[in-house]
Amino acid sequence: MLARLIAAFRGLAAGARAPVRQADPAEIHGWWRDGAVTLIDVREPDEHRAEAIAGALSLPLSSFDPARVPTPPANGHLVLHCQRGVRCGPAAARLVAAGWPSEIVRMRGGLLAWKRAGFPTRQG
Repeated sequence: MLARLIAAFRGLAAGARAPVRQADPAEIHGWWRDGAVTLIDVREPDEHRAEAIAGALSLPLSSFDPARVPTPPANGHLVLHCQRGVRCGPAAARLVAAGWPSEIVRMRGGLLAWKRAGFPTRQG
């Protein structure tokens, strides 16, 4: 946590902002399979309980607090996802506003695209 705060301060002092980009489920699945991702589900708790990607942390947009987002593993990625790829946008904006120090990835198409690609979910 301290390292993240120091990095955020350095970034803010230099005028840097965390880049936000979208990635397809196939790219994210590779990171997920390799354990190189911190996956944040910003859907509401009932949605997450009904179906989720294994290992995804539920941090609903309605109460999203950037301070609760864990730091990704070394050389890992922070990925936000929702149902269709829309709600993760405001969550990414909150992270940027809070000074998140590294790249933020939004899953293009959300959980629906993940499932269309044939990737696994766990049913509640």
